[in-house]
Amino acid sequence: MQNLYAYITWSASPEIFSIGPVTLRWYGLFFALGFLIGLHIVRRMFEAEKAPEAWLDKAFIYMVVGTILGARLGHVFFYEWDYYAEHLSEIPMVWRGGLASHGGAIGIILSLWVYSQVVTKKSILWILDKVVVPTALAGCFIRLGNLMNSEILGKPTEVAWAFIFTKVDDIPRHPVQLYESISYLISFFILYYVYWYTNKRQKLGYSFGLFMVLIWGFRFVLEYFKTSQGGFENEFGNVLTTGQLLSIPFFLVGLYFMFRPDVKGQGKA
Repeated sequence: MQNLYAYITWSASPEIFSIGPVTLRWYGLFFALGFLIGLHIVRRMFEAEKAPEAWLDKAFIYMVVGTILGARLGHVFFYEWDYYAEHLSEIPMVWRGGLASHGGAIGIILSLWVYSQVVTKKSILWILDKVVVPTALAGCFIRLGNLMNSEILGKPTEVAWAFIFTKVDDIPRHPVQLYESISYLISFFILYYVYWYTNKRQKLGYSFGLFMVLIWGFRFVLEYFKTSQGGFENEFGNVLTTGQLLSIPFFLVGLYFMFRPDVKGQGKA
């Protein structure tokens, strides 16, 4: 029987406008918005704890560098190393696309570890418990950018809300970019509430652990609705996708920090 649903036809341009050689893209705008709003949120946290303003400015720089480098290298090594091994000069070309959220997470953690050693002299968990709140919101924005780029496609489906990405093909697909965006927005509200309205903020590492459980738990489930992104999943018999395999250790780390014995104080850990 022919499906009678009126699917959503998606043909949005990834570009907002171009002036000469300068092009403003939706992805870049959403990426920048995520960081700027995140900066405002973390500033409020710093003010509440009377942390030095200079620490915040430096944290922002470390975060930006760690996110971009980690996300790019994550994409290169986790998903397309066979290609980039033959095209090493293209690895720095971030503007061509190709960022991986798992790599971004590793980049953020490593950059903030350095930041904690050099700047605050506190446990890395002190800053992680704060930045994870706006990071979830940034993830929401970034997936909207993926939607505008018609990338990270869902599997074919006949659900009423399926999208047809005309720049790709004429097949109705799960709008998995929206699924992820909404799940990250929910994660943001949960993390925001936990930080500001519960006593869990007193448990060092709890918010970080909750973030890992929420984000990578959602990611694991939603991978079932995505087309394959490549990577090393073939080496595991295609039972799990690369995204799922990478999410499992992140999720387990999150459980550890949520349920480990309470650690008092904010010294180095």
